[in-house]
Amino acid sequence: MAIKDVKVPSPGESITEVEIANWVKQNGDWVEKDDVIGEIDSDKATLELVAEEAGAVKILVEAGTTVKVGAVVCQIDTDAAKPAGAASKKEAVAAAPAAKKEEAPKAEAKVEASYAAGHPSVSAKKLMDENGVAGGKVNGTGKGGRVTKSDVVNYITSGVDASQVGQGWGGSRENNRTKMTALRKKLAERLVSVKQETAMLTTFNEVDMKPIMDLRKKYKDAFAKKHDVNLGFMSFFTKAVTEALRLYPGVNSMIDGTDIVSFDYADVAIAVSSPKGLMVPVLRNAEQMSLAQIEAEIKRLALKARDGKLSIEDMTGGTFTITNGGVFGSMLSTPIINPPQSAILGMHNIVERAVVVDGQIVIRPIMYVALSYDHRIIDGKESVGFLVKVKEMLENPGKMLLGAKSPEEILLGL
Repeated sequence: MAIKDVKVPSPGESITEVEIANWVKQNGDWVEKDDVIGEIDSDKATLELVAEEAGAVKILVEAGTTVKVGAVVCQIDTDAAKPAGAASKKEAVAAAPAAKKEEAPKAEAKVEASYAAGHPSVSAKKLMDENGVAGGKVNGTGKGGRVTKSDVVNYITSGVDASQVGQGWGGSRENNRTKMTALRKKLAERLVSVKQETAMLTTFNEVDMKPIMDLRKKYKDAFAKKHDVNLGFMSFFTKAVTEALRLYPGVNSMIDGTDIVSFDYADVAIAVSSPKGLMVPVLRNAEQMSLAQIEAEIKRLALKARDGKLSIEDMTGGTFTITNGGVFGSMLSTPIINPPQSAILGMHNIVERAVVVDGQIVIRPIMYVALSYDHRIIDGKESVGFLVKVKEMLENPGKMLLGAKSPEEILLGL
């Protein structure tokens, strides 16, 4: 019997152990070469375990176990007989076009007819069990009143139906204990270390978003048609930040021992939410990017984060970070620095507020912005000047194109 060991790959330098996140395959399952067997979580990213040979899988380590890099976590019996009906990828692809289109609807109709009103489908029942949803609480919208998976999802995310109002949501007195993932543990350690090891301070300002919103409204359709990507606020903020970093290089620096390291480029990290938690992929040389390039790169990285495909390289480095709590409704916050960086910009929600413009009270869409910075190397004058410059460029977008200067300043040679 020929056995192929599957070892834990190294996610990157300084990482010595990982956690088995889950197994895609089970004991005895047949795999083809390059099939995904399982996933591992490190303190920086999620990686896939891939079959190097075809054969039958034997799992050696349970999901949730922490193991050393290089450890053998499963094996593949390459001499095992291929089960009948286990088609290879090539065979499956070749066979797919030959399938009769009418067969799937017939089979589905047969399954639907077998369910009584209020009876959950297999996937719906599994989801109900996993989330502690009792039978009879979910109204079925499927054929014949069948409870579908989407019905359960809607129940979980939207709350109970009208008949449940006033009855509360719990009351079982039960609790649930789960092990922290490697990523969550590392994030907790880093956040605590920032609070303990830096002289973090936050300065605030407000931005009138009307100029950006008017510009976006005017050109968003043409922009999307030409560049095949939507025009959002993040590209404007990223561009304003890179220009402000050029004017205030101290904000684009970090401490290394007793040295201060400054950068002549802006690798801007963008905090994005993912199923695994907060991820911070990096836009390399953002100072050289156009708005369209920034939007395209943010979209690419956000999709990778959503699918759990971000690599170590995607998240390492970074000289400055932008985080947008406004998408979740945050009005104001003090973001925590992303070490070893020295500053982070926090965006918040846009709210119509009464402000004074040219001596008149008017209603304007206002966003509060916050800059948290390490006071050990960034003085108050630098931090406030940086944030004011970001505000000025957002309220006068032409300054981004003209290097933080207005057309009048260029004309006058100022």
